[in-house]
Amino acid sequence: MMTNEASRPAVDLYSDTVSRPTEAMRQAMAEAEVGNEQAMEDPTVNILCERVAALLGTEAAMFLPSGTMCNEIAYRVWVDRGEEIILEESAHALHFEAGGPAALAGAMVRTLKGRRGIFDAADLETVIRAPRGHHGQRQKLVNIENTANLGGGAVWPLETVAEVADCARGHGLKVHMDGARLLNAVVASGTPASSYGALCDSLWIDLSKGLGCPVGGVLAGSAEFIDRSWLFKHQFGGAMRQAGIIAAAGVYALDHHIDRLAEDHANAHYLAEGIASIPGLSVALDEIETNMVYFDVTAPDLDAAGLSERLMREHKVRIGSMGPRRMRAVTHIDVTRSGIELALTALKAVMEAA
Repeated sequence: MMTNEASRPAVDLYSDTVSRPTEAMRQAMAEAEVGNEQAMEDPTVNILCERVAALLGTEAAMFLPSGTMCNEIAYRVWVDRGEEIILEESAHALHFEAGGPAALAGAMVRTLKGRRGIFDAADLETVIRAPRGHHGQRQKLVNIENTANLGGGAVWPLETVAEVADCARGHGLKVHMDGARLLNAVVASGTPASSYGALCDSLWIDLSKGLGCPVGGVLAGSAEFIDRSWLFKHQFGGAMRQAGIIAAAGVYALDHHIDRLAEDHANAHYLAEGIASIPGLSVALDEIETNMVYFDVTAPDLDAAGLSERLMREHKVRIGSMGPRRMRAVTHIDVTRSGIELALTALKAVMEAA
């Protein structure tokens, strides 16, 4: 475990969750006006929630400690115990939230196979089923993840979201968007966040990924949905006190860090192009849409875990292994173009040595 500055990576492409607040963001946090968040008396939290609701085009929003809690509260609101959530088979909530849908919402899950984490109305129809008396569980919610993490940061086209939403509502189902990297999708596609919000019954944005905040997510939806969500915010341990100190980071990020996501996307493209030129590595350049670069180690004498270990040990470059030969590099606010150059130099050196 890294415990001090000397042991930190020189370039950390492990995830955008490793990004750290800028000095200007820290200053905004230090100067934040605060109050009792649980009584809705923290002015900075209130401003953040109002800003996110306006951004997403919803009636209300709620500040939460994490994106996982955003998902799990939405599931708990929309799904009764034993009822079913429909997710794409690579969904984050299925693989990386510690069984939260079952543990916290008591929900069943039904998966479908999409393409790079994205499915369409025809795919959804294949798993829709009519209730069978008292014997079959009821389906209640369709989950969309935008961007799709295990799909390589793939962006959901707005028209596909609209088709899926129409199909879901035709069967009496609600639509929830896991928007951990929704603003990456917005910047990459030029689609307003409110256009996605108009198609969903609930959705959220993460503050601690591309926006560079130290903590938090904001869940949004109708006023009725958010009012109901407050009950589960308390039950799940998400109620806070003078939370304006951390909410101030989110307010600052909304003002200063959305448009700059385009820089992360450009760096990801540059990194992918460099990887494509290194023998022993393979990357699908046409799949680089946002800030994620998934690539494969094709050299026979080195696997992903070995490459990851050597990059860090020999060059202080951190890139995560996602399988025996699969790797993921994620660009973010702390990674500059010179950092990408250093990472490419390190990758080339290790692959040549191998």
